[in-house]
Amino acid sequence: MKFTEAQLEAAIIELLGEQGYPYISGDALQRSPEQVLIKDDLRAYLANRYAADGITDGEIDSIILQLETLPVGDLYQSNKTFCKWLSDGFLLKREDRDQKDLYIQLVDYEEVAAQKALATSPEHTLPMAAEPSAKYQAHNISNSKPHNIFKIVNQLEIDSPSADNSKRIPDGILYINGLPVVVFEFKSAIREEQASLHDAYVQLTTRYRRDIPQLFVFNALCVISDGVNNKMGNVFAPYDFYYAWRKVTGDESIEQEGINGLHTMLQGLFDKERLCDVIRNFIYFPDKSKGEVKIVCRYPQYYAARKLFDNIKKERKVISVDGNVEGGSGKGGTYFGATGCGKSFTMQFLSRLLMKSVEFESPTIVLITDRTDLDDQLSQQFSNAKSYIGDDHIVSVESRDQLRQLLKGRQSGGVFLTTIHKFTEDIELLTARTNVICISDEAHRSQVNLDQKVVITEKGPNAGVRRTYGFAKYLHDSLPNATFVGFTGTPIDATLEVFGKVIDAYTMSESVKDEITVRIVYEGRAAKVLLNNAKLEEIEAYYKQCEDSGSNEHQIEESKKATSSMNSILGDPDRIRTLAKDFVEHYEARVNEGSTIKGKAMFVSSSREISYLFYQELEALRPEWFEVLECEKGSTLSEQEKKKIKPMERVKMVMTRGKDDPETLYNLLGTKEYRKELDRQFKNDKSNFKIAIVVDMWLTGFDVPFLDTIYIDKPLQKHNLIQTISRVNRKFSGKHKGLVVDYIGIKTAMNKALAQFSKSEETNFEDINQSVIAVKDHLDLLNRIFHQFDSSPYFTGEPVAQLNCLNNAAEFVLSVGKLEKRFMALVKRLKAAYDVCCGSEKLSQQERDFIHFYLAVRSIIYKLTKGEAPDTAQMNAKVREMISEALKSDGVEEIFKLGNDDGEIDIFDEDYLAKIGKIKLPNTKIMLLQKMLAKAIDEMKKVNLAQGVDFTKRFKALVEKYNERKEEDVLVSEVLEDFSDEIINMFTDLKTEMDSNDDLGISFEEKAFYDTLKSLAVKYDFTYPDDKLIELSQAVKEVVDDKAKYTDWNNRDDIKAELKVDLIMLLARFGYPPVSRDEVYKEIFAQAENFKKNRVA
Repeated sequence: MKFTEAQLEAAIIELLGEQGYPYISGDALQRSPEQVLIKDDLRAYLANRYAADGITDGEIDSIILQLETLPVGDLYQSNKTFCKWLSDGFLLKREDRDQKDLYIQLVDYEEVAAQKALATSPEHTLPMAAEPSAKYQAHNISNSKPHNIFKIVNQLEIDSPSADNSKRIPDGILYINGLPVVVFEFKSAIREEQASLHDAYVQLTTRYRRDIPQLFVFNALCVISDGVNNKMGNVFAPYDFYYAWRKVTGDESIEQEGINGLHTMLQGLFDKERLCDVIRNFIYFPDKSKGEVKIVCRYPQYYAARKLFDNIKKERKVISVDGNVEGGSGKGGTYFGATGCGKSFTMQFLSRLLMKSVEFESPTIVLITDRTDLDDQLSQQFSNAKSYIGDDHIVSVESRDQLRQLLKGRQSGGVFLTTIHKFTEDIELLTARTNVICISDEAHRSQVNLDQKVVITEKGPNAGVRRTYGFAKYLHDSLPNATFVGFTGTPIDATLEVFGKVIDAYTMSESVKDEITVRIVYEGRAAKVLLNNAKLEEIEAYYKQCEDSGSNEHQIEESKKATSSMNSILGDPDRIRTLAKDFVEHYEARVNEGSTIKGKAMFVSSSREISYLFYQELEALRPEWFEVLECEKGSTLSEQEKKKIKPMERVKMVMTRGKDDPETLYNLLGTKEYRKELDRQFKNDKSNFKIAIVVDMWLTGFDVPFLDTIYIDKPLQKHNLIQTISRVNRKFSGKHKGLVVDYIGIKTAMNKALAQFSKSEETNFEDINQSVIAVKDHLDLLNRIFHQFDSSPYFTGEPVAQLNCLNNAAEFVLSVGKLEKRFMALVKRLKAAYDVCCGSEKLSQQERDFIHFYLAVRSIIYKLTKGEAPDTAQMNAKVREMISEALKSDGVEEIFKLGNDDGEIDIFDEDYLAKIGKIKLPNTKIMLLQKMLAKAIDEMKKVNLAQGVDFTKRFKALVEKYNERKEEDVLVSEVLEDFSDEIINMFTDLKTEMDSNDDLGISFEEKAFYDTLKSLAVKYDFTYPDDKLIELSQAVKEVVDDKAKYTDWNNRDDIKAELKVDLIMLLARFGYPPVSRDEVYKEIFAQAENFKKNRVA
């Protein structure tokens, strides 16, 4: 017995039943086929919830109408509007104009929280005020009928609003009060024809979105699951932004995976109170966005924001009736979140919870960063979230005076973003209010320096002893009654003193496991550039020195001495020469092998002087890197891109100018505006600026997702080290790992730092050797597959022999159906491992040659079966050339142009069939014929839908027959020839069909309507004279053309209604038998819409 999708569906429904979601089958619901709301539930909820307010039936109908008239045409905007109503409610104008507007909430959130509190403990969750006018109708939860109606529904058939598309049956829909807020899609984890989680994603976001968009107007979340992998996201999110929900209460020490992961998602996210909380407070739409941006929280963000909110509530100070400050410590807590895991969104979620909370009476939030660029990033994000946070007053503060003006007289509200450096030795009070929450980003650095320094001035008017304090001291003195919260990627003890204990933590290893960041791989190359072992020992001594050094003057002095001796080792001219040479070789190897995504690399140098020496060495070695180019080689820029991308060199130094810099260096470094431009260019993948040499800048808070390599030549410690290596752990499509190349010997320090900032003992990065082992293992497996194949001509022969060898290898893999999948998967994994370690000397030349051989074979198969290979771009140029030659050698190259819609090729040209006929490799030939026929059927479908669908069915049956061939038939040439002949016969039929309109004396377009009407006659078994059918199809085309002159006719109900009436009258006039006229209309409309979509303007 197999575990099918239906059984997975049943298991999930049962588990949701345990969470309190009653099950109902879709066919038991009374509704029209296009309808996605359960109106009876919505009516019952509104009538029950607002009974005390005397809500009328007419008012309930007007709410339902308001929901139903959200247009599906602009799905994003409609979903944004709906989610706003769902989370914050809306005001209803009363039928009786003398009554005040009624504040409507589509879900009774307070009831859910109260029921939970009743069921678990006496603790009561805070009510949230979504609107100032919110008044909760208190009722005795345990005795009265609950307001909210929860349901899980499956097998709900939903018709498409467009006649062009078919009906769809989502696997599961979770309803709250008749609103379909969650859609589930399941795939069986053990199906033989690999149905992946990605297929479930495509089904939701492409097919369902296209065919039944009305369902997603009311959608909050989407869940995809195969029982083992379970992920949650939303309909607008890319697949990479669907994540698991691995905790139930948020306090578990270990996240759950696999089948357990299904339980944690259903018990964690689908706990009723938590689900309602996520829907209400943790879905964010930016106020303005270029694309379709909808952010749903991930589980670490949810639990962190909730725990911090509860702790702030507990630790906040309050002013008693007699004016005394009482209450907690003012330490709201520290959140330790791995760099790159979305802390800024966690801050935003927390800000909303605080701003919407009744108890905090609309607090003032001050967000503090320690660097201007971080401040800019947060300002942009928060300024675009006014509607979400619930406060229009979000301001980036320029100075302390401005902050004082903004806070003066303000009793509530406002979000102010500023940098810590604005809090200098001005001790004037900013505000003594207690409902001020101060949130610090990257709180491990300057926000914790409360220590005092003593400055002695011996002469002049300021002579004497002066005590100064760190910024943090002035910050605390300026806001004495505020509650302070710290966000950090690397907590140090001082952080905990200022902000309080760690309330929640999310480590690098958890972040990698959840696929929020990518794994970091370590490659040690220090031995290659150090002059001798004695120097290595000196460096280790330096680390020891740093570790032991405290903060008294003697220790600081010792540390300075150690640093200067360190710089003399690192700045040795011979070492820098060796370093530059090794860097160039390593970087070029990665670029040539296509192992780096966009060729971006960061080189971290230990001082400005050394970085300039390194820069000069690079210029001597690779002068061409220092030529100013408009953009990266091989790219072309659109007019729009030309405005954004500035011509520049490949290598740039990014650091501030020094007063005493030599003129050349001074000019190279440029102004603050110039550095901002460098920032923009480095973040653009097409810019020629690829290699950034830095010392201190860009090591924290600087995000370039496609940066995948960082070279470190600077002694770094603890949190600075973590922050630096985290530059390469950001997620990006096609990026599997981030590579840290170590030129100085930081491995021990890295281990210590990662252990300190991780809850467990597990290592947080891989050694490069693991990738080398993976490459060798995969090579071994591939060599076994090919042990009967003679690949020697590829390595020893002439170019022609090499090409033939590649084609024969592809044929060898294609000849056995099951082998193809295994081979493709093995080579894909081989490539991923090789990308990481291609710079390693541990791989021999022979091994590299075999890697390229297998990559080339995979590429050819990919082209034959699917079209343009995705990873040929990321491949050694020599091999890439060889593949294209191999394909040409069989006279196949023009066939590949089929995949590119350049429209130059007439696929019905006799010469093409003749060219394919010459191909001697039978499996290759069949693949090409299939591809060509598929293209031809697509062309047919664009005009004649009915015939196109018919040919598609025939083609599908033929392909299935080919795929099901027996193992023993694989080598029987007659069997393969038969397949080729059948495809060619079908191709000829298709060509005949496309010319058949000439025989009838009608146009190709009129023939399409003719076929539609004819197929209905066959379907309902009636006869209709051919001459009248020709006349009718011409008349139908005229009617359709008349309506299709309006560009948006197929989205306008008024025009569609006119078309329907005109067609019904036309059919009646022609006496076309009265089969269901609706169906005739539907079929004609589908053909007309299909025609419009594909008509060349």
